Amino acid sequence: MTTEANNRAYYNDFAERYEHKRHRGYHTVIDDLEMATLEPLAKNRRVLEVGSGTGLILRRLQAIAKEAKGIDLSENMAQKAIERGLDVQVGSATAIPFEDNRFDVVCSFKVLAHVPDISQALREMVRVTVPGGYIVAEFYNPWSVRYIAKRIAGPRAISERRTEADVYTRWDSPLTIAKIIPADARLIDFRGVRVLTPAAFVYSIPFAQKWLAQAESAAMTSSLRYFGGFLLALLQKQD
Repeated sequence: MTTEANNRAYYNDFAERYEHKRHRGYHTVIDDLEMATLEPLAKNRRVLEVGSGTGLILRRLQAIAKEAKGIDLSENMAQKAIERGLDVQVGSATAIPFEDNRFDVVCSFKVLAHVPDISQALREMVRVTVPGGYIVAEFYNPWSVRYIAKRIAGPRAISERRTEADVYTRWDSPLTIAKIIPADARLIDFRGVRVLTPAAFVYSIPFAQKWLAQAESAAMTSSLRYFGGFLLALLQKQD
């Protein structure tokens, strides 16, 4: 089985439990931080989310964008998003099913870390972006507390049959990311998501969520941003 086929099977299994505990606490804060970077770029624009999952980010984009579309490798994930009334189709990050220069903004969250041919995925994201448009690409960062926590805790179960160890996962530092940016795009900056949070469970501690959310928001654009567990690379396609 190819890596892509394995990833598809993994996320087809994950789809049923994917939104468990994702509508409160830690996951809500992470989504809010990602949207804080995306919203100014996406408002009244044509936007594509690569790896849109069940549509939790895409539904927020739909509310602000001129047009919001998504693709996902997993048929089951895509179906969940479609049931939300979202414009999603099955597709791969390495072969995006849209024409050149189609979108003003292309984004991807928690997906590129599972793509072995990362250079091809980035080329595809840039290809479907208009000249002067923006790409927001999220990576898993080895320079982070999250990386250490993952190594200590080990893989968690995502279904009765699978754990996180069953999916390909890569970790790319800011230095690595800078080297794999396509030639027809430029790296504008990084944003750090989950810079300070030691573990997701701390958001269940009374009063912790408000304080941590504020601290994470401040850290996102500070000099600490390079240590975010989720590292957003903000790119612009060259004219």
